[in-house]
Amino acid sequence: MTRASLNKQPHEVASMFDHVAERYDLTNAVLSLGQDRAWRKEVARAVDARPAQKVLDLAAGTATSSLPFARTGAYVVPCDFSLGMLRVGKERHPWLPFTAGDGMRLPFKDDVFDAVTISFGLRNVQDTDAALREMYRVTRPGGRVVICEFSHPTWTPFRTVYTEYLMRALPPVARAVSSNPDAYVYLAESIRAWPDQPALAERLGKAGWSRVAYRNLTGGVVALHRGFKQG
Repeated sequence: MTRASLNKQPHEVASMFDHVAERYDLTNAVLSLGQDRAWRKEVARAVDARPAQKVLDLAAGTATSSLPFARTGAYVVPCDFSLGMLRVGKERHPWLPFTAGDGMRLPFKDDVFDAVTISFGLRNVQDTDAALREMYRVTRPGGRVVICEFSHPTWTPFRTVYTEYLMRALPPVARAVSSNPDAYVYLAESIRAWPDQPALAERLGKAGWSRVAYRNLTGGVVALHRGFKQG
């Protein structure tokens, strides 16, 4: 099966990403109209990784998102549950400690990481709240979480145009550049069904995170949420 449903069964989602791994980064660049690079820079700024800090990059895929943290001198662990993604990533970046792991049951001890981050992956986890609690568990007291995820544009006319793009333009564009275009139909549907910015902030608070804040990128197409684990 190469397209997951909105029930987000882990084996379906993992299989879907296995099938898009080879051209995933290229497809993302095309579909985001090149905005993905700017979004990654904002994530790196929000994470603020420092030399010798431990950073967990969840849903890291091929580790494109992990490289900015590694360049700071931080020890970054790219983690994903798609073995196909991890395989492609390991071929490209053999020095990184790729780790297979499920966001709802992370294979790490308590209080390990200075920062935990996930970009465009939280909405693909079957149980969002369980994932937020797991991120909290593996973060050391005083540490932080940064979530970058597609969200809801704040300007109503633009939101209408954006929704039309997702449901009408995205699938044919994906057919032209992706190795598994059906996967991008699921991705469009999952973006549309995702909670808005205040709702996700509220769920972070319920999972234990404090000082939760968010800011919009590209008019709310993407939102960055950050929270801290009290020391």
